[in-house]
Amino acid sequence: MPVARNSRLTLGFILVTILLDMVGLGIILPVLPELILELSHGTIARSAVVGGYLVFVYALLQFLFSPVLGNLSDRFGRRPVLLLSLVGLTIDYLIMGFAPSIGWLFVGRIAAGISGAAVATATAYIADITPPEKRSQRFGLIGAAFGLGFIVGPVIGGELGVLSPRAPFYAAAGLAFSNFLFGLFILPESLTMRKRRRFDIRRANPLGAILAFRPYPAVIWMLGALFLFSLASQTYPSVWNFFTIERFDWNSAQIGRSLAVFGFLFALVQGVLIGPVIKRFGESSTVILGMLAAAIAFFGTSFIHTPVGLYGYLIIGAFSGLAAPAINGMLSRQIPDNSQGELQGAVNATNSLTAIIGPLAATQLFSYFTTSPNAPGYFPGASFFFAGILVLLSFMVFYYTVKRFHLRSRHDADATVHAPEIAKPGEIAVPPHDPDM
Repeated sequence: MPVARNSRLTLGFILVTILLDMVGLGIILPVLPELILELSHGTIARSAVVGGYLVFVYALLQFLFSPVLGNLSDRFGRRPVLLLSLVGLTIDYLIMGFAPSIGWLFVGRIAAGISGAAVATATAYIADITPPEKRSQRFGLIGAAFGLGFIVGPVIGGELGVLSPRAPFYAAAGLAFSNFLFGLFILPESLTMRKRRRFDIRRANPLGAILAFRPYPAVIWMLGALFLFSLASQTYPSVWNFFTIERFDWNSAQIGRSLAVFGFLFALVQGVLIGPVIKRFGESSTVILGMLAAAIAFFGTSFIHTPVGLYGYLIIGAFSGLAAPAINGMLSRQIPDNSQGELQGAVNATNSLTAIIGPLAATQLFSYFTTSPNAPGYFPGASFFFAGILVLLSFMVFYYTVKRFHLRSRHDADATVHAPEIAKPGEIAVPPHDPDM
């Protein structure tokens, strides 16, 4: 039975699912190096290499399976895909908790990458139960859940890790399974039978998922802008700790506090501010504000020499959280309702691809400009500087898309008068008024 479009309970479940997914991931971060050391009997340097490969495998599987799960949810509904993903996450954490060897850690990360790809389905679920003009605000709540999970998870994991490096994995498994039971009894289906479509394996892969939107060229270009912006955003989690140690000789507590501040502000921006900002300025201007904040933060951080100034740019950078949800909201209005899962699969695959490329590129740039004798100069902030360039490129692609395809911003007030239209191939589902730029 389809869910009511204004159901707060089901929206809460979806957000809790994403929150617990991030809490489960964050819980294991403080103890993963210790567990790798325990299983490999190697050095901390070797453990870091293994940890990097575990991140790579997780991101690669998310990249490959996001379109698969998105398409499956368009065919069979969101509910079964979401519930199975929670079972998969439970199995992942149990495998890693009981792992007798390094190989089993990779098995667990493979399971997590496949199951975690259901974030695309969760996003599609929210699109199903949300009016088009409010989707950007709801997508911002997803980002807020990610941010809160990133704050809470490491704290819990650090405390449980005192007991045992395996204890946080058991706790994460318990959280995932509890949410599965909760959803089993209260989560209704959001996609009606009338809106479902046939599963096509040719579209259920990263390339096929993107090519499936060729009839909607604005979607292709917007995904390109999102890719560049997300690629730049990978700089923070990839080199922030290395950069602050190199530049300011920070310890782990100082690094953790700075990331907690960023995570809190980022969650605040996406969970609270994005709705009023979109209502006041429109989606396109909201995207531009987010990109402007990101560019200022990246370029400023690359040249900063004082911790106080660094925190200033960190605060500005949190407002970059305005951009991605607004882009996603604009994207969701360009395609029919029965392709929302496929669209979010493509979005999640795009983000996962940046998680594969970004950390490697950012760390290599940092290493080259701090240790290589062939570098033109000593520049620890090189990764942030190039991230700023990527943001400028993303802005140019976004601006071109808005102008080329005559995209207009929808304000909530306007949307109550002008009902949203479903886009047909080659058309843009926007009212012929209220230009945003």
